Amino acid sequence: QQLNDREIAGAPLDLDRVAAPLPRAYQWLDASAYLSHVERVRRSRGAEMPPSFYDDPLMYQGGSDTLLGAHQPIEAADASWGIDFEGEVAIITDDVPSGVTVANASRHIKLVLLVNDISLRNLAPAELAKGFGFLHAKPPTAFSPVAVTVDELGEFNFAELIHHAATTRPLGAGTIIGSGTVSNHDRARGCACLIEQRILEKLDTGTATTPFLRHGDRVRIEMLDNHGQTIFGAIDQPVKITGEIP
Repeated sequence: QQLNDREIAGAPLDLDRVAAPLPRAYQWLDASAYLSHVERVRRSRGAEMPPSFYDDPLMYQGGSDTLLGAHQPIEAADASWGIDFEGEVAIITDDVPSGVTVANASRHIKLVLLVNDISLRNLAPAELAKGFGFLHAKPPTAFSPVAVTVDELGEFNFAELIHHAATTRPLGAGTIIGSGTVSNHDRARGCACLIEQRILEKLDTGTATTPFLRHGDRVRIEMLDNHGQTIFGAIDQPVKITGEIP
């Protein structure tokens, strides 16, 4: 608060040296709360949208032992894995009791941050076909250099996702919950991941023309306030194909 009020002096911030706000977390749970994204992905596969998806959130548990800083590279051994980014918003909770109600869930939000949920699209279909969720298709996730308190954002609500995550178990302090890829039914708003852009191209013309990420590409994810000022700092990551197949 003293820094915000300029009562004490700050210090230069070297973003290349900044780790994720939580370099490790007890849990990283990622939802898919933007339904336009889910609808388009399923439509591209010729799959109907189950009615339950409109009131029962999709959510998976990702790896939380290695979380990337905002400027750490996106690394993959093989470009054919289909490297993609996903721009998301996430929250960090305090201790959340099992069975928390929607009405009480928001009080457990401590911090808000941006996410790049890096995804290997061409590895996902085989994993999902097994019916047991993601593993290889979800490498380490990257986060904005700064997490902010909820009062910095005004109107904000993650209550439904917290309630869903804590339905049968408590969430330890430091749990991160993601919103899923930001998306909009208004196509003019653009896309926050390449797979959605490719889907729209395929639905329009029958062919996806936008490639997945390649060596030397750079991904920048940033949110600005009404005055054009950055809220969280930018996620700004180079893409590196290592060629080292595990």
